[in-house]
Amino acid sequence: MEIVTEFPPDIQNPDEAKEYLAQLRQILIYLGVCDGKMEEGSLRCEPNISVRLEGAAQFGTKTELKNLNSFRSVQLGVAFEVRRQIAQIEGGGAVLQETRGWNEQKEASYLMRVKEAENDYRYFPDPDLAPMKFEEAYIEGLRAALPELPLAKILRYQHVLGLSPYDSGVLIADPEWSAYFEEAVQLGGEPKTICNWMTSDFAKMLNEDGIRPRQSKITPAHLVDLASLIANGAINGKMAKELFAEAFRDGRLPSQIAKEKGASQITGEAEIEPFVHKVLAENPEIVAKYRAGNVGVKGFLVGQIMKESEGKANPGVVQKILGVELDKL
Repeated sequence: MEIVTEFPPDIQNPDEAKEYLAQLRQILIYLGVCDGKMEEGSLRCEPNISVRLEGAAQFGTKTELKNLNSFRSVQLGVAFEVRRQIAQIEGGGAVLQETRGWNEQKEASYLMRVKEAENDYRYFPDPDLAPMKFEEAYIEGLRAALPELPLAKILRYQHVLGLSPYDSGVLIADPEWSAYFEEAVQLGGEPKTICNWMTSDFAKMLNEDGIRPRQSKITPAHLVDLASLIANGAINGKMAKELFAEAFRDGRLPSQIAKEKGASQITGEAEIEPFVHKVLAENPEIVAKYRAGNVGVKGFLVGQIMKESEGKANPGVVQKILGVELDKL
């Protein structure tokens, strides 16, 4: 299938050319037209580039770059041709209608052949190809059956789910990744929390094992379960990472692992105060530094308290109690 943009073009610079191709590729992937693997030849781009004098209405003679197979090649190729054509004109020469190749190593185009005018191609209808006519109602039916396309999805993630442009872009880059995220949200997961776990620990583990999300033992329900434990204060961040790693290995729900291990967060002030008192008593020199104005040492004391509680104390409660005790000194 060949897709041709309309003329005159809306694309005015190399960055827009790259973005156009990126958006088109994503649409084709979401529609199942191709896998979008440009390096394997699933999708190629052949930009036609022309320049015009400032204020002129007409574009100059165009050249065509053949078989570009990456966003970078499109961006660099268009930029190079713009510079080359301008230099040609300013040097008193003329831009010829050419087909040009792209040298990736030199980042420069080279002449393949001078193109004929359109009438030199001697086009004629193929008698074996029957004309095809599509009724407007049929076309509208196809349009109505389209899935949510990437641009609409990324805007919904930002305006409805409250995600940043960056997070939204990462999630929609792969239809399977996006579907996984949406399933977790439909199960009750908080969008930002689910996104954070998917794009950090989960993505890292998948990459290390060289597998896709659906090939792992982690389902969207696992992420929702983990996020719920954190939101309810049952576990802290450190414990969550440990539980998630175990869930990734054997497929048990994080809540099940936490119950079996007795891994729960200590949130009661009365239970945390002894840890605070012990650490303060064992670190008089650090306390002295704090009293002398070096408030940065408070982080060290928090770390020691967390260590004393084997990582189970609620960090927020630790901060609160430690602040009160230090103010008493």
